[in-house]
Amino acid sequence: MNKAANILIVGVGGQGTVLASRIISQAAQLSGYDVKQSEVHGMAQRGGSVVSYVRFADKIFSPMVEIGQADMIIAFEKLEALRWSDYLQSKGIMIVNEQEIPPVSGMTGTVSYPGDILKTLSSYCQTITVNAIGMAIKLGEPRTVNSILLGTALKKLGFERSIGEKAVIKSVPGRTVEVNLRALSLGWDLI
Repeated sequence: MNKAANILIVGVGGQGTVLASRIISQAAQLSGYDVKQSEVHGMAQRGGSVVSYVRFADKIFSPMVEIGQADMIIAFEKLEALRWSDYLQSKGIMIVNEQEIPPVSGMTGTVSYPGDILKTLSSYCQTITVNAIGMAIKLGEPRTVNSILLGTALKKLGFERSIGEKAVIKSVPGRTVEVNLRALSLGWDLI
């Protein structure tokens, strides 16, 4: 792969975005790519915005993705998808969890949660909407949202399913491997 794959994983603190970036990085390494990864946590401990950058190719020198250069954004929350959408290139793909987590300003009533985020995103980029939170709850483990979204993302990025599974096995705690593999499979089979 001569051209670098540039990916942003965005969400709110506690959603598993950092783990998701590590799983994508692991999949890329298992596929023989050079990988660089970076995270910005902000106020993550308090429900604030979290962004992780993952870049991979034959050779990568920096983990940072510039505005307008992301091939894919994986958004664990709709408002975060909108917040980071400027990073997506014109032919990029946005994978969006349908979950809405109102920001603190929304909880205090000073700002309302926008109602047309998915319509806005779909008007200028390829948007894949996933009810990952609903699927994870149905699976019996709400914390598998990240693995569901990763199944969709890894398939869209062209990884082999077995590589995605190996990356999950290497990255999640042993007691959660089985449920995360089921979640990965659900996301994989969506597209």
